[in-house]
Amino acid sequence: MSSNARRPVAEAGRQFVRERFIRPVAVFVDTEASGGIVLLAAAFAALIWANSPWDERYFDLWHAHLSLDLNLVRFDQSLGHAVNDGLMAVFFFVVGLEIKRELVHGELATVRKAALPAAAAFGGMLVPALFYTAFNFGGEGAKGWGIPVATDIAFAMGVLALLGRRAPFSLKVFLLALAIVDDLGAIVVIALFYTESISFEAVAWAIAIGGLIFALGKAGVRSVDVYVALGIVFWAAVFKTGVHATIAGVLLAMMTPSRPYLTPEAFDASAEELLTAYRQARAHGDTEAQQQILRQVEALSRDTESPLDRLEHTLHPWVSYLIVPVFALANAGVALSGDLLGDAAASSVSLGILLGLVVGKPIGILIACFLAIRFGIAELPSNTGYRHMAGAGLLAGIGFTVSLFITGLAFDSPVLVDEAKVGILAASTVAGIIGFVYLWVLPGEPPERA
Repeated sequence: MSSNARRPVAEAGRQFVRERFIRPVAVFVDTEASGGIVLLAAAFAALIWANSPWDERYFDLWHAHLSLDLNLVRFDQSLGHAVNDGLMAVFFFVVGLEIKRELVHGELATVRKAALPAAAAFGGMLVPALFYTAFNFGGEGAKGWGIPVATDIAFAMGVLALLGRRAPFSLKVFLLALAIVDDLGAIVVIALFYTESISFEAVAWAIAIGGLIFALGKAGVRSVDVYVALGIVFWAAVFKTGVHATIAGVLLAMMTPSRPYLTPEAFDASAEELLTAYRQARAHGDTEAQQQILRQVEALSRDTESPLDRLEHTLHPWVSYLIVPVFALANAGVALSGDLLGDAAASSVSLGILLGLVVGKPIGILIACFLAIRFGIAELPSNTGYRHMAGAGLLAGIGFTVSLFITGLAFDSPVLVDEAKVGILAASTVAGIIGFVYLWVLPGEPPERA
């Protein structure tokens, strides 16, 4: 067969691969539900592995110790703790970027816009904590009151995305803003209530390094390598303070510039000059000059996007499809023996988490929304009513990732950790199913408003 004859066949093969394999994967990654699906798959994998004939390998893997001495800071932790302290710092960095984006030019940019999700998040944190405390006050599990305050954005938004037009778009925006404020509240809870001791020398170092990063940003320094290096040192300094190292990610996100280096007007002027130069180079056949100008145009285009947006777009897929699934794989595995399930069913820790997330979340969110609207602080989103707020409250009861994270901070006892994990898994499953079914039976959004 001649080379000309083989070309259509090769092209047809490439087209087949694109249509059957590459395009479906691209569509999957672009959907809101995809991150939640990958997270769910990782959690199931952890549960299956922890209850399989190879369960010892699962627990040995995450309890394997890592030791690293960098003079500035020394790490001697298990692989599971390394995931929680290291990789989750990147997760909280992206969460911090989302929070800052919403505060600067999103759903939290004005007091009026932020009032309802902020009130809902406050109520959705306070009431679950009270539910949990009612069952555990004065007991050995009392420190776990922060576990049911969190909402998992990936799972909650994933379930809402599966509803399609049956959930008003304004409800999706509200739930996203609520979850972001909820994450901010969880970060404050971690920093204030799950920090045992403070090293003020390390705090001074962290402040100095943070100040340097902030000053470099104000001075217009754009080198990514410089910020990555300083960010790692800043993380190490925060790690030594005694405050959980993931807080470093949030603080770095707050220092990330949210405005582009170039205004649209400046871009237009510079692009016009480069375009003229490119035409001249092309007329003279100067290929090297053309390539240089194209690289300048590429750099110019990057400068029209803020560092915050660029970092969020770059890191979000890594967090959604690698970091959070690895965290779930490391933390969701629990050996579900008959004894554990029996103990969990009678455990005040499991019961407090279950009722806090499934019952306390929607009650707290509904009451807070009602009060904020009743006193004129906020108003309901368009095309939604209190029935929709109840549905959002149910989905907010999916408290998987951050709840598991706080569990590791709250408890040292393996028994309490396992009971808490059972409560989190049960509550997140029940809240997700009830929330989905409840919103499914509500009237969908009219096509002309969708």
